[in-house]
Amino acid sequence: MVKFYFLFFSFLFTGGDIVNAQLYNIVIKGGHVIDPKNNINRVMDIAINDGKIALVAANINAKDAKQVVNAKGLYVTSGLIDIHTHNFSGNHSDQYLMDAPGALSPDGFTFRVGVTTVVDAGSSGWRNFPLFKAQIIDRSQTRVFAFLNIVGAGMRGGAYEQNVEDMDPIMAAYVANEYKEYIVGFKVAHFEPAQWTAVDSAVKAGELTSKPVMIDFGGDESHTPLSIEELFFKHLRPGDIYTHAFTELKRRDPIVDITTRKLKPFVIDAQKKGIVFDVGFGGASFDFRQAIPALKSGFYPNSISTDLHTGSMNAAMKSMLNIMSIFLALGMDLQSVITASIWHPAVEIKHEELRDLSIGSVADIAVLNLREGKFGFWDRNGFKVKGKQKA
Repeated sequence: MVKFYFLFFSFLFTGGDIVNAQLYNIVIKGGHVIDPKNNINRVMDIAINDGKIALVAANINAKDAKQVVNAKGLYVTSGLIDIHTHNFSGNHSDQYLMDAPGALSPDGFTFRVGVTTVVDAGSSGWRNFPLFKAQIIDRSQTRVFAFLNIVGAGMRGGAYEQNVEDMDPIMAAYVANEYKEYIVGFKVAHFEPAQWTAVDSAVKAGELTSKPVMIDFGGDESHTPLSIEELFFKHLRPGDIYTHAFTELKRRDPIVDITTRKLKPFVIDAQKKGIVFDVGFGGASFDFRQAIPALKSGFYPNSISTDLHTGSMNAAMKSMLNIMSIFLALGMDLQSVITASIWHPAVEIKHEELRDLSIGSVADIAVLNLREGKFGFWDRNGFKVKGKQKA
């Protein structure tokens, strides 16, 4: 797996040409390296050998490399980590995101935008994760992890996702332990009743395995939404993830008060407690009416993610890079955006080995361009925000 990533980027950068060399397989020269762990935010060179980072220095001799990547004017980072995707693609048109055409096999939508790792957010459950692994994970060049849906059937849709009898924390924990190399936590999504059953079942599975839960919170529009304050302080643990943080829908309790347009004070307290706030942009889960006042209040998301599926990729969301550009337009600095797209997600899924460019680390690298100009970004309502930079 490690060697494949090296070979992929080798081919990507050089078109497959191989040149005789001495010390290194690849040297990436002249790029602006951003690596917060090692306090690097400046122009540096990176040498790669045998799929691992061999040297990070100010000026590495290009003659010592088989292949040289000219990264002048570009940014060099670890590969982006999209912590909320839906990749359990299949041909069952009567299903939602479980073995269904609404989900997307990752390779066509990852490397081209600098993403090398995705985390499927609950498309599979404990009943069908082995099929997801065989059908998608084992066949993907992208590194694929998964949050296991607390519903055994996964995101099959409709009544299947309301079946509390299929929310079995013991079986979910059993499958997560059996496939611990791939399953990084548990997911709650689309549960409509005003009850804590789904959340508490997922947290129980998390307690049994010492893994986080990701919460897609909300019900139907026939009742008052459950309180996110109660969710944060009475049900979730530090390290648990609240996704779709900037959504504004009638069935969900938002982080920004819809009357005053002020960030609810307890949201900051929840983040200080250790609750993780994830973007999960999606097709209907990002609203500038929430994001703008939240960021103006100094509240930044912990992690940036797409909620990639066929319903989001051709709408306002588009790609990981587009969402990163939106947060640049909203006032986050570049290093904070990079941190929320690599380092924080790596910590959230307990795979810290993916978050830095240290010597000896796997050469999981993205080279990004940041264009200057006049750009427009949209939310689900068609509201437009202008920006001067686009990744």
